[in-house]
Amino acid sequence: MRRSILALWGLVASMTAAAPHAAGAKDGREPAVATFAGGCFWCMEGPFDDVKGVESTTSGYTGGTEKNPTYEQVSSKKTGHCEALHIEYDAEKVTYAQLLDVFWRNVDPTAGDHQFCDWGPQYRPEIFYHDEEQKRLAEESRRKVEEKLGTVAVKITPAGEFWPAEDYHQDFYLNNPEHYQQYRKGCGRDKRLEELWGKGAGH
Repeated sequence: MRRSILALWGLVASMTAAAPHAAGAKDGREPAVATFAGGCFWCMEGPFDDVKGVESTTSGYTGGTEKNPTYEQVSSKKTGHCEALHIEYDAEKVTYAQLLDVFWRNVDPTAGDHQFCDWGPQYRPEIFYHDEEQKRLAEESRRKVEEKLGTVAVKITPAGEFWPAEDYHQDFYLNNPEHYQQYRKGCGRDKRLEELWGKGAGH
């Protein structure tokens, strides 16, 4: 379903979409960073944009071997990348543990090779940690999810190079709200999230 939407709107959106949310703190300090993969990156931006303390979200690709991959290359399943979200945040306003909570409530942790209606390794859920403390917190949070859901297929991996996706993917949920909601509903994302986490899960 998503590829058909892209076929219709990709060229137009690439010319009209806004740039990714501006990165960096206004007072000059360096923001903290987090990287999560939760299936379609369109669906991961909104929940994190709503978190107080998150300063920027950028959709892109990570976890693969190709330099500066395109959407088409990643979709071919040959590069090893997955769709992911790079987050810059103010650690004085939101903790990494809180971001992990947002991540878990927006993915199906039981599915390792797909998310909802999107199948393939490029849609795998994964946590990419940037330091040992993030690794510790991620592993601790995964144990808690395992206690609730049983087997959890989400991997916890050292963060590698992150490549921003094409402009038309950035803030897709804001720039193309009708088509985004059509895709999200058709993919059954919210229905499955409610089954896993209860009413109000997801965005």
